[in-house]
Amino acid sequence: MRSDDKYLEISHLTKVYPKPDGGEAVIVRDFDFAIAKGEFVCLIGHSGCGKSTVLSIAAGLLPPTEGGVLVDDKEIPGPGPDRGVVFQSPCLLPWMSAFDNVMLGVDAVKPQATRTERSAIVKSYLERVGLGSAMHKKPAELSQGMRQRVGLARAFALDPKVLLLDEPFGMLDSLTRFELQEVLVETWSADRKTALMVTHDVDEALFLSDRVALMTNGPAARLGGVLTVPFPRPRTRAAVLEHPDYYILREKLIGFLEEHAVSKAA
Repeated sequence: MRSDDKYLEISHLTKVYPKPDGGEAVIVRDFDFAIAKGEFVCLIGHSGCGKSTVLSIAAGLLPPTEGGVLVDDKEIPGPGPDRGVVFQSPCLLPWMSAFDNVMLGVDAVKPQATRTERSAIVKSYLERVGLGSAMHKKPAELSQGMRQRVGLARAFALDPKVLLLDEPFGMLDSLTRFELQEVLVETWSADRKTALMVTHDVDEALFLSDRVALMTNGPAARLGGVLTVPFPRPRTRAAVLEHPDYYILREKLIGFLEEHAVSKAA
């Protein structure tokens, strides 16, 4: 396998927490998965199965109990600018404008650039996500969807090697979620950052990804399968829905989730 086929490598990942009674809670056990350079992968599974734990370890925000994460053949020591992270809530500094929130990260990762060059980067990404006329507004003046656009712009503006997204549209209404999915596809398509996104939405996963990684229920969740998404890029929602394989793949994903919902209930 070429090294580019393992650009983001999650290797034999296990996460265990101690219980108050002295036992152990195994959240994820031996999770093993690799993502190629420029690939967009969605990680799907039921709520509470450990998807966000895997993503947080990949972001360097949680230490693994066993195993590790490599980006471009280098093990991650913790959080770093080589990974842009987008959460459900964008965590913007309320006293700063959208522009300044994005600039804060760009200043940190591109100190060698001039102020004019950094400003041009920030403006470019805010315009890409549709905030050209609102970039100088503070978070309180922006809707939830607009604040999430700022979060996307901030992550892309860092020019990371890997983009990590933890259910970034989970708190949005359906219409806004659809709009932000389109924004993400368009922004990602410009430079094809290697991306891993956590979601529990089957349709979102099929629209966005090149492959869907299926995660079993916890405790001791693991990789339960991988589904290749054949829809050509550039991609539109209408074209995806009209593709002859769309409903076949959708049924496979739903079938996996239903199977594990039954086993969880049992």
